[in-house]
Amino acid sequence: MEFNSNKAIFLQIRDAIREKILSGDLRAGDRIPSVREYGAEIGVNPNTVMRAYERLTTEGVIFNKRGIGYFISDDAMAIVLESSRKEFLEEELPLVIKKMELLGLDPKEIFENK
Repeated sequence: MEFNSNKAIFLQIRDAIREKILSGDLRAGDRIPSVREYGAEIGVNPNTVMRAYERLTTEGVIFNKRGIGYFISDDAMAIVLESSRKEFLEEELPLVIKKMELLGLDPKEIFENK
């Protein structure tokens, strides 16, 4: 996994797992790697992975079965889809619109040139 220096690594890990859920690579009930396994796999400190897992647990995307591991929750797809749409509309889309305005682009042009 390659990391972007503009965003905390634990958030990038969280986003990567959320993206796997949206793409269907991870489904409800799937077990995800342990904190140590995932840390070793992507080359980061297990504490950083733990922060990502804690965030995902708080969001209701994953849950921990004590002594067994972390799993994707039944509602993960709906939770991730809703929060990702909200983040896009509130954070990313305004930046795109501003850039389009600066460049003098009309949205119709973009959709016509697909």
